[in-house]
Amino acid sequence: MFKPIPLNLPHYPFKLSQKDDVVFIFDELRKKDLVLTPEEWVRQHFVQYLIHQKKYPKTLIKLEGGLKLNRLQKRTDILIFDKAGEPCVLVECKSTMVKIDQKVFDQAARYNMIHKVKYLVVSNGLQHYCCALNYDSNTYQFLEELPECAFNKD
Repeated sequence: MFKPIPLNLPHYPFKLSQKDDVVFIFDELRKKDLVLTPEEWVRQHFVQYLIHQKKYPKTLIKLEGGLKLNRLQKRTDILIFDKAGEPCVLVECKSTMVKIDQKVFDQAARYNMIHKVKYLVVSNGLQHYCCALNYDSNTYQFLEELPECAFNKD
């Protein structure tokens, strides 16, 4: 059974429950209890961070959305859309036990071949990396943190 550990993200009052030896966390976006795994712990914290600190609207956040990549079914952890319905932020979450390395960035980059977002984020809950992508010049730039939601300010 996974025991939640503090992350390098703000603390949120999650609704945890237990049935037998399994701990569940309530996902407020999907409106259901999910088995609490180390990766889910990170994902739920990051979603709350996006909503409360970065001001991204809940209605524009999709969790574990499916995509086809080289005929394989894959899932993006967190995908945020802009007001026009276009993907703008992709977040790949890993367990705290997973080191953020080139392999993790490669996975996120493969998913982004489909979505072509403006910001790509990878996090294991302890370390977070954010890149701004420029498709015109085929470049990227690491940022200190993900910018606040710009399209939510009108």
